Amino acid sequence: MDERAPSDIDEDAPALDAAASPSENVPQAEDVSDEAVEAAVEELRGLVSYLAKALTDNQEAVEVDAQRRGSSVHLSLRLSEDELGKVIGRQGRIARAIRTVVSIAAARHNLRASLDIEG
Repeated sequence: MDERAPSDIDEDAPALDAAASPSENVPQAEDVSDEAVEAAVEELRGLVSYLAKALTDNQEAVEVDAQRRGSSVHLSLRLSEDELGKVIGRQGRIARAIRTVVSIAAARHNLRASLDIEG
């Protein structure tokens, strides 16, 4: 373990400039054009569609709708009742994983996403 005094550690740390803050370089949802946000929404819709079709046997029954509400996106996945268990998984693990992936993909575009799965 490092036995230096806390003052020594602070001196060794690189100085952080407030003007070079990484959060300032990230465009906010209001700063991005509507076309870019719509492209991001379509990308999220395609992602959910791809994942659901990969999990199901009847790909034609998979429907994904996306609605934008400000800086959030509401995705609705509809599929047949017999395919519902394949997408939800045991104790909802697959559904939780899909929601996590969608949230991460939305965060890359400075959006928030929610996913409803309906049978």
